[in-house]
Amino acid sequence: MNFRLRWICFLLIGILACNTSVEPRHIIASDNNPGIEPPFLLITGTVQDGGSPHIGCDKDCCRQLFHHPDTSRMVTSLSLIDQKNHLFWMFEASPDFSKQCRISAEATGEIKNGLPSAIFLTHAHIGHYTGLMYLGKEAKGADNIPVYAMPRMTEFLKTNGPWSQLVAQNNITLMALNKDSTIQLTKEISVTPFLVPHRDEFSETVGFIISGANKKVLFIPDINKWKVWNRNIMEVVNSVDIALIDGTFYNEDELPARNMSEIPHPFITETMELFESTDSATRSKIHFIHLNHSNPLLIKQSSESNSVKNAGFKVACFGDKIQL
Repeated sequence: MNFRLRWICFLLIGILACNTSVEPRHIIASDNNPGIEPPFLLITGTVQDGGSPHIGCDKDCCRQLFHHPDTSRMVTSLSLIDQKNHLFWMFEASPDFSKQCRISAEATGEIKNGLPSAIFLTHAHIGHYTGLMYLGKEAKGADNIPVYAMPRMTEFLKTNGPWSQLVAQNNITLMALNKDSTIQLTKEISVTPFLVPHRDEFSETVGFIISGANKKVLFIPDINKWKVWNRNIMEVVNSVDIALIDGTFYNEDELPARNMSEIPHPFITETMELFESTDSATRSKIHFIHLNHSNPLLIKQSSESNSVKNAGFKVACFGDKIQL
């Protein structure tokens, strides 16, 4: 079976799974070239760190998924695909890293060794870096995969096992990220990290602006309330074409057994209220990502999903493609 047929079959499986639980796959920017495409971002995961189904959860949101998994419910990750040169770069190394690497490699049109040209990390919470373990000697035994990380994140990986073993055995090469400093990947593609407030127990937290020849994409999977950031989220969204932003929780009632002040993500309802006075073009830029297993937006037919769509916002879905 050739690459294109395999890839189409995999996406069809994801689409069928999405039909019962998540937004169906859609192309955010149209395909103009039926052959080799210009560089694009591929969303290879949209779920919060703990995944879906979630450990210890026996509620309706997870119970059946333990027996009938939804293959599209992978932990949040993006891949930047360059079909012309058969390369890809990954944003986050999630617990679903192995599958996300394969999907990304197939999307380039050539498998090669199935590994990214580089990995960009946002922070040291389990859904965002633990996939690095698959690069070690127990799994792939990779050779010097560049891993871009901020200073505290770099120090964390260098001085804590098992991650330090990846460095010592040259499975990964740590590359410096500096806030607001742009890294040029190709002539047309660049990545700029910026600091965001979050629970920074082990590292600082960053978001990214990923820029191509035609579009800029904002990626903030994790952040505390918008009001505590030293930037204005409305101005930042206005400066980009697509905004993939923290949609972890729909509202404050989602986890009645938890003190929500201890996990102060911006609720989706808060973000919608903040942007409700903006025009439809601005609202349509926003795609909520990093959805907790309890988030009703994971259910396509939920009233909450309809509310978000009716208000002009979008929900990121596995397989979404954003041409840059």
